[in-house]
Amino acid sequence: MSSNVTAVSYGLKLSLPDIQRLRSLLTAAGLGVGAETRTGDARFEVYAVDCALDSVHGASLDASQGASQAGGADSRQDAGRDGRTAGAATAAAVAEARLDGARRALAAAGIEGVDTALVPAALRSAPRKFLIMDVDSTLIQQEVIELLAAYAGKREEVTAVTEAAMRGELDFAQSLHARVAVLAGLPADVVESVRAEVRLTEGAAELVAAFRAAGHAVAVVSGGFNQILRPIAEDLGLHYWIANELEIVDGALTGKVLGDVIDRAAKEKYLREWAAAEGIPMEHTIAVGDGANDLDMLGAAGIGIAFNAKPAVRAAADAAVNLPYLDAVRYIAGV
Repeated sequence: MSSNVTAVSYGLKLSLPDIQRLRSLLTAAGLGVGAETRTGDARFEVYAVDCALDSVHGASLDASQGASQAGGADSRQDAGRDGRTAGAATAAAVAEARLDGARRALAAAGIEGVDTALVPAALRSAPRKFLIMDVDSTLIQQEVIELLAAYAGKREEVTAVTEAAMRGELDFAQSLHARVAVLAGLPADVVESVRAEVRLTEGAAELVAAFRAAGHAVAVVSGGFNQILRPIAEDLGLHYWIANELEIVDGALTGKVLGDVIDRAAKEKYLREWAAAEGIPMEHTIAVGDGANDLDMLGAAGIGIAFNAKPAVRAAADAAVNLPYLDAVRYIAGV
C-alpha cells in the first residue's frame, strides 16, 4: 500500500546539484520519485516531484503489526464491522506516521537555504481548498501592537512581551491584555496613523488573488485588531476574517479589548467553522502562521505551514517557508 504525496522544494536558488541532492534525500526518506517540474520566478525557485510513500515498509510495517496485535482480540469478536473500521483507522494512522517520519528525515538532512514540504496529493488536487492565515508577521510585515505601543512610548517593553508570547512562554490572552493596557488614553486617531504604516508581506496579495481566481476560499484570523484588519480584508476580498476589537470611548483607547480574545483555540475554532460553512473537508485546508498562537490551527489543518516562524513553531508544523515571500504557499498548495 502506498500514499501519493508531492514533495515541493523552494529556495532563492536551486542548482542542478541541489536537485540531485533532493532526489537522493527523498529516496532515503522512503519516497519513490516520479514526475518532476521546476518553476518559480526571479525571486525564488520551486522544484516539485510526485512521490509514492510506501506505507507498509520498515517502521510503518512494525507499527501496523503492533496495532493489529493490540486490537486483535476485539477485532475477532466483530470482524465484520469493527475489523474494517479498525483496519481503516490503523492504515490511516500508519500512513500519517510514515508521512511525519519522512518529513522529519527531510528536515534533519536538508539543504541549507532550501525547504521541502511533503503535501498529500489529494490536497493539491482538491477542487476547492480553504486557506487560513495569521495576520501580524504573516499577512503583514509588522506586529500592530508594537506600532501602537510606540505612540505610548512603550514599544520596547511591548515588543519583549510579544516575542515571549509568540514563543509560547506566556499565555496569549493574558499577554494581550497586558500589552493593550499600555495604550490607555491614546487618542483614537493613532489607529489611522498605524494603519498607514502597515505593509503587506511581499507576495501576500498575489497569494490571495491566486486562490480566489482558482475558486478557493481565503480567510485570516488574528490576535491583532479589527480596526487595522478591516480595510486590509476588504481590499484583498477575503471571504472570512476576524480579530480583536479595541475599545474606544470618547475618542480615546481605553486599554481594553471587547469580547473574547482571539487566542490559539479560537483560531482553530474559526478554521473548522469556516471550512465547514464552505463545505470543504479539513484535509483540504491550509493554515499559515508564525507564532505559538497559531499552533492549534496549524495542527488541525490538512497542512500547517510555519512562515518565518519561531523555532518551536517550525518544529511542530508540517512545512516551513523561510523565504520573505508569502506566495511560496501557493506552490505548496498546488494553486
